[in-house]
Amino acid sequence: MKPTSIMVIAGEPSGDALAAELVQALRTEAEFHSHPLKPELSFFGAGGSKLAAAGVDLAVDMTQHAVIGLWEVIKSYGKFRRIFHELLDLAAKRRPDLLVCVDFSGFNRRFAHALRSRAAKSNGQWNPRIVQYVSPQVWASRPGRATKMADDYDLLLSIFPFEKDWYAKRAPELKVEFVGHPMLDRFGVRSQESGVRSQLTRPEVLLLPGSRAGELKRHLPVMLDAAKQIVAVEEVSFRMVLPNGELVEMALPLCGKELELKMGRSEEAGELRATGLMKNATAQFQIQVGHLDSALRSATIAIASTGTVTMECALFNVPTVALYKTSWSTYQIGKRIVTVNFLAMPNLLAGGAVFPEFVQDAATGKNLAEAVLALLRDEARRKEIQGKLGQIIAGLGTAGANVRAAKAIWSLLLPTAK
Repeated sequence: MKPTSIMVIAGEPSGDALAAELVQALRTEAEFHSHPLKPELSFFGAGGSKLAAAGVDLAVDMTQHAVIGLWEVIKSYGKFRRIFHELLDLAAKRRPDLLVCVDFSGFNRRFAHALRSRAAKSNGQWNPRIVQYVSPQVWASRPGRATKMADDYDLLLSIFPFEKDWYAKRAPELKVEFVGHPMLDRFGVRSQESGVRSQLTRPEVLLLPGSRAGELKRHLPVMLDAAKQIVAVEEVSFRMVLPNGELVEMALPLCGKELELKMGRSEEAGELRATGLMKNATAQFQIQVGHLDSALRSATIAIASTGTVTMECALFNVPTVALYKTSWSTYQIGKRIVTVNFLAMPNLLAGGAVFPEFVQDAATGKNLAEAVLALLRDEARRKEIQGKLGQIIAGLGTAGANVRAAKAIWSLLLPTAK
């Protein structure tokens, strides 16, 4: 039997991790479940180190090129155009049976459309199925794109419960399946206990500036300014988690004015880590690669960019101060087209400011510090936030998102599959 060829495209590190999990789930479904056909699978495409480790033949490491913001995209237009056409030509050459687009909506939406157009010229010899895993945030801006998505996608796999009804009202011809949130699988069952936190001699503030170079450059200086103001009045320690060593190396010069750090590797895992003290203070400061779950288990409060990580903070019951800064041009356009009241997803799901949120000019060290100090000094408020976070997470359904996603994809490829 001819192998089933599957092309996968993921961009940012979070999408790379999710795509790798889906690849494994697709293999498991094909191998162990009662499909009438058990095809051999062949994966190729673009992503990062986790997709490569999952056995996907990568033509491009997309995580090396992830950017955010209009101006950043414009500056990188030539590079992304070249990658786009290289991947499109590769798809036309290898003619995959299935294209799975994981998050990375700006690139993937255009790629799905271009692939559909290219396949239409094959005189019926190539008719790939196209799936998008994680909905673009068209419900936050430019909702008209929902109807265009119906022309390009055979299936949209949603991770938030409200999205299926939203699409049903605006693009009923688009097949949408709510599969649940994959972080419930990635991190396991959230513990309600505060064992690690209760063992700390002083509160720990977790800094999560983002997974892209642009986010780091805009968010980290503000976070460090906030940290300096916090330690001036409270005894706390700080930990920063970044997804890879390259971002750690980029962070060190930004930390130079406020921190005295020493590079090293942890004995238990061997990962890159920087440890030291804040200047003119006794506050400990650590920078580590990965292991976000262990950092969240010990954190008292987090300061985080308004991205996927705010949901992970919610999962681990960590009261969080959220921020977002971008270029002036991107912000000016964004504030005219974004129709939602919040950027942090826990706030959107709750319909209110569960996490204090500071955007653009409001995202200052002073504002962040004041919000963190207010939470540190008000245990009742922290417990109230944690109660709301429990309700938010309960609304995401149960674990098994990638399994449900894989089953939905196989039902698309093999309609008689069980």
